[in-house]
Amino acid sequence: MKLIALLAIAMPVVAQQSYSPYVDRDYPQNVYWGDTHLHSYLSGDAYSFGATITPDQAYRFAKGEITRADGGEDVRIRRPLDFLMVADHAINLGVLPALVAGDPRVLAGKEAAELAERLVRLPTVRELLNSATEDEYDAGSRLIGAAKAVAFNDYGLDESFIRDMWQEIIAVAERHNDPGRFTTFAGYEYTAGGIDALHRNVLFSGGPSDTLQTLPFSYQDSQNPEDLWANLTRYKEMTGSDVIAIPHNSNLSRGGMFRTVTYEGKPISRDYARIRSELEPLMEVTQIKGDSETYPLISPNDEFADHETYRYSRPAADKESNRTAEDMASASYARSALQIGLDIAANVGVNPYKFGMIGSTDAHTGIASVDEDNFWGKLGGAEPSRFRSAKQSNWASAGYAAVWATENTRQAVFSAMKRREVYASTGPRITLRFFAGWDYAEADAQRPDIAAVGYRLGVPMGGDLIQSEGTKGKAPTFLVRATKDPEGANLDRVQIIKGWRDGNGKLQEKVYDVVWSGHRKIDSNGVLPSVGSTVNLNEASYQNTIGSPELSATWSDPDFRETERAVYYVRVLQIPTPRWTVYDAKFYGVDIPQDPPPVIEERAYSSPVWYTPR
Repeated sequence: MKLIALLAIAMPVVAQQSYSPYVDRDYPQNVYWGDTHLHSYLSGDAYSFGATITPDQAYRFAKGEITRADGGEDVRIRRPLDFLMVADHAINLGVLPALVAGDPRVLAGKEAAELAERLVRLPTVRELLNSATEDEYDAGSRLIGAAKAVAFNDYGLDESFIRDMWQEIIAVAERHNDPGRFTTFAGYEYTAGGIDALHRNVLFSGGPSDTLQTLPFSYQDSQNPEDLWANLTRYKEMTGSDVIAIPHNSNLSRGGMFRTVTYEGKPISRDYARIRSELEPLMEVTQIKGDSETYPLISPNDEFADHETYRYSRPAADKESNRTAEDMASASYARSALQIGLDIAANVGVNPYKFGMIGSTDAHTGIASVDEDNFWGKLGGAEPSRFRSAKQSNWASAGYAAVWATENTRQAVFSAMKRREVYASTGPRITLRFFAGWDYAEADAQRPDIAAVGYRLGVPMGGDLIQSEGTKGKAPTFLVRATKDPEGANLDRVQIIKGWRDGNGKLQEKVYDVVWSGHRKIDSNGVLPSVGSTVNLNEASYQNTIGSPELSATWSDPDFRETERAVYYVRVLQIPTPRWTVYDAKFYGVDIPQDPPPVIEERAYSSPVWYTPR
């Protein structure tokens, strides 16, 4: 009996390795989908365009509940999100709803009273926009536009009002945070730069005990993003909690977002580069106001460079600063910014533009839905209607942030953002894995456990390729797998985009088709033929009779030079599908707008991997 007892006690010690291999997997196995850039009626411009949805309703909608849209219709997201941040503007946060409610803290003077009366009329205008003639539609748009003009006035708010609004935002986010099921973040939008659109979304990792120790930082505090970073640095030092700022709409920055000098025109220093890379590990590369990946002027050899280009973001020369249109574009788009970062790192030792890429909506309706056939626009008054497609077709139905995290909690999702293990989608929920290393074999791309070998032999998206003595003389290998949205279109191709700084210090880029659907072959000019199209515009439909549900590949860089800094990221293209304007036109029986094109190839962008010579 004593021997049996001793054996029973000893057995757990002997069984050192579990029979289940999943016990020891500590890498992220789940991708979570969310939006870090959604506005409610607390944003002045959203309210003045007719937004009625509160932060509470916005969170409920993202979780799958039915919500009443600004125009009075019931709406529901097709698939709930996993995480969300309502990022209302720090400037005049909650002021306009307070004016209409007669809040004595903001309702002072004749001008405020007249404004409140004008804002009360907005519900009538919204109804007009959804049922009016075209002339009445224009008149309604002008009235709402006039209200927007006062959304960013200086109301001389005292700190108590700002603090009350911030407490409300924090409380609502905390109420909807449900670890393991739905993650929320408290945050806001810092809207600076005037026409240069140097906007950031500030996202806090901590809860109320931390976030209540600060207040939203707005452009009334400073137009210089470096002052925002100083404010966030003080917050981190004071609380021990973390925070990031996410630049967005660089396509509208007129060459201001990714310059080779600071906001004040000074040379970028090592400290500047370090602070920026630490506080801004991500950028929002796609959203309703267009795509910021690249632009034909700076990527003339890329046939897919002109995706959802916002008509008001086309770069032009700036005579005042003596900058060319190409220079303005280079400092406005992600691909060229990644290359500029390599150049700065070569000079100061730190890369300020070492960012991962996500998508988000920037919807000012509280409705985070970007499916092409369920798109509710950017602003109140631009909801589905007979005239929306013709009047608002410049908006893109995009995008979402995808995060590889160990679990759906605030800590795990934030950690994934910090290490840049994230990617962007223009809307479809494409699953994308991307790894870089030195020893991936061709057969690894077909393994069912591609993630296990990806992490074991290399680094995931957002990481750094580290060269050792054993890898000298070898070109890096990349492992990629993309799987279609389960409810969406098949995939056309997977591309790897490389940017590098050559031996002469010149910045270069190249797009490589690494795997594609069907039996197409790259021609003598290096061009892969089109996948074709199954889109039926009259029926607003397409078929998955072309393309592939999944594409995997191992790829080695044929142009690698171990002395040259380089950056790589993946672009996945879907087969062509109808744009949201086509769905609108069919539903309302109106003509299909031709500008922008009614057929699109939606896509996903991975965060990059960087290579730095030893």
